[in-house]
Amino acid sequence: MAHPLMFDEADPLLTRVRDLALALPEAAVKVTHGRPTFFTTKVFTYYGGRPRGDTADRHDAALVFRPDPADEPALRQDARFWEPAYLWPHGWLALDLDDETDWAEVAELMDASYRLTAPKRLITALDAATPPPG
Repeated sequence: MAHPLMFDEADPLLTRVRDLALALPEAAVKVTHGRPTFFTTKVFTYYGGRPRGDTADRHDAALVFRPDPADEPALRQDARFWEPAYLWPHGWLALDLDDETDWAEVAELMDASYRLTAPKRLITALDAATPPPG
């Protein structure tokens, strides 16, 4: 039995997430469990999710990601971040997206998640494509 779609292709927040995700080397998107799922050889971002322990509370406009281990403690102290169902035991977090979203922050979170899941050759390609700061 297929999962019902839990997103709207015309959602402008999804468009922004898709643009950021698909700009990463060899990133692709597929629909998994009714939600857009961004991946290379492994998933690095989902669009939408449910909080841990609350199967009725859908957060359809959320970024679900793996945080950089160095940043994870601070993110867990920030009330904007929550633990997504099924993925929280593996260290994943989520952030609701809206008109006030800081897209530079989203890009950083997605970059960190990509770096934790992508093969080394893709991280090398990402580093080669990213101009050095300054």
